Amino acid sequence: MKIYTKTGDKGLTSLIGGTRVAKHHIRIESYGTVDELNSYIGLIGCQEIDSHHQSTLKEIQDRLFTIGASLAADPEKSKMKIPDLLDEDIALLETEIDQMNEVLPELKHFILPGGNTTVSYCHIARCVCRRAERLTVALAESSFVDSKVTVYLNRLSDYLFILGRKLGYDAKAVENIWLPRVK
Repeated sequence: MKIYTKTGDKGLTSLIGGTRVAKHHIRIESYGTVDELNSYIGLIGCQEIDSHHQSTLKEIQDRLFTIGASLAADPEKSKMKIPDLLDEDIALLETEIDQMNEVLPELKHFILPGGNTTVSYCHIARCVCRRAERLTVALAESSFVDSKVTVYLNRLSDYLFILGRKLGYDAKAVENIWLPRVK
């Protein structure tokens, strides 16, 4: 398979279904941001963390490929069968959040990103996830987006926040809380 095709040299790319759009099209921005998110999740999974979290992150990466394919398809022209995002995928994130929350101390303050490198990667991924969510919500205003995609991304950002807290807790890192100055 040839990696370069030269078909994008003039700033256009093809969606699944053949439609050509500008590389800055919101659909491209949406799935490109999901791809960026997937890379950060891969980075978190490469850290020295519990194998259960690594396995969950691998599952999430698979779902993000599903989301990317869904977003890359022209909803009016694509005939390709795209894997489905399921309610169970969202439920997995909720279950993981609930299980991690059971052992974490109660959250009483906003948390500043940081604590250690792995926790910081979780916060970066959370921010990229929020951007992906904002872009897909904007895309959904003008074109079809499976509603499960925005729900999944919303829940995933919550998962990444809690994962950061849990990984910091496991590493005995002090949470970087925000204490606003009040005069």
